[in-house]
Formats: sequence, C-alpha cells, structure tokens
Amino acid sequence: MSRIELTGLRGVPETALSAALVATLPDNAAPAPWECRCSALLWLGRGGRAAAAALPPAMAGSPALATVGAFVRYTDTPVGAYDEVLGMVASRTGLRPWGNVAFMSVDSESSLVGGRTNWAMPKTLARFKGELADGELITGEGSDEVSWSVSAKPRVKGPAIPLKLKASARQQFADGRVGDSELIFAGRVRPALVTVGVSSAGPLPTWLRPGLHAGVYIHDATFTLGEPRF
Repeated sequence: MSRIELTGLRGVPETALSAALVATLPDNAAPAPWECRCSALLWLGRGGRAAAAALPPAMAGSPALATVGAFVRYTDTPVGAYDEVLGMVASRTGLRPWGNVAFMSVDSESSLVGGRTNWAMPKTLARFKGELADGELITGEGSDEVSWSVSAKPRVKGPAIPLKLKASARQQFADGRVGDSELIFAGRVRPALVTVGVSSAGPLPTWLRPGLHAGVYIHDATFTLGEPRF
C-alpha cells in the first residue's frame, strides 16, 4: 500500500524513513487540530545559506532569518505523552513571518504519522535520555536511517514571564502544495543560556549549530496547532 503522505515529504536527510519502518507504522488516528500540554526548551541560532538550503523546494529563495532548536516533553496530546526534538528555519514573505520545521524527531509512532499526515512535518523516530530541567542534559539520537544526535543543557536565568502568541508553520506537502498552520501558545517562559551539541552524518550541524545559544525554558504550557490552510 502506498503511503505517499508519509514518504513524499521533502525534509533534511536526517528525517529519512526506511521502507521497513513505514511498513510497520499505524494509520493516522488523530487529525488536526491538536491541543497539547508540554514543557520545552528552545534556543535561537543564526540563519544564512545553510539554513536556507534546509527549506523544501516550494520555499526555495526564501530568506533564512534565524533558526530555532527545541526539545519538547509532551504530557497531554491526542496521541498521548511523548518527547520531541526539532529544528526550524524562520523566514518571512513580505512582512509576514513564518517558520518551516525542517527537522523533527519523536519517540512515538502515532505522533510521527500524525505530524507527517496532518501538517507535513517530516517527523522520524528518536531515542531520548536525560531530563528537561535547569542544569540537566537532555539528548535525542536517531534510531532509523541516518546517525545523528542533538543535546542541550540549559542554565535558566531570571523569573518566569507570561507569554501568549500566535505563529505560523509553513510546510510543503507530498503533493507539492504549501500549507500554513496556526499555532496558538500560552505559557510562562524563563530566559536561559543553552549549551547545544549537534552531530550527524548529514548536514544537520551546518544549520542547527552547536555551541552556546540564547533561549527560553518553558515549564508548563498549552498550545493548539490548527488545520493547514492552502
């Protein structure tokens, strides 16, 4: 059976799925929108040519203004609890900002299927270890086609600040269409300095760069990711 909605996405090499894995994946049991509760660690990086090269073909030529890396620990989602690591390229069309998730990996097959089918986010599978907390190291490692590893250790600074925002995730689907999905976020964030490690047999470290980064730690937040608009 063809599963082009899973295999036809254009992600970075670290998001490749093997035929053996695809054959074992379940059907999508949780269509958009998703309402989720999570804690997270985010960090900012510079954009540039390597980040722009991570964008899918339909967005070629868009400026890569910055990158965003993150570890997310979901406690409540339509497919249950799971961990996630991601790399996003921030861009804009005119004055309208958007982000493209070029790399994403989770430890849930149901989340992998939902992310690829609902929003064209090129999720793959990972193994996670460590804690998402001040002074603790958390690591995600590839478990399928390409060997890679991402780690982060935050030093949290300052008080928690309430934050509400809306953002747009722009992804290219398997049929070539580009969809924008609205994310509505509410939570409390604390500034952090994040020491990041990235290694890969592919190009991931060229744009999701290792080193010391400014970021934020999110202890508890809720967000909704809506249906894509084409």
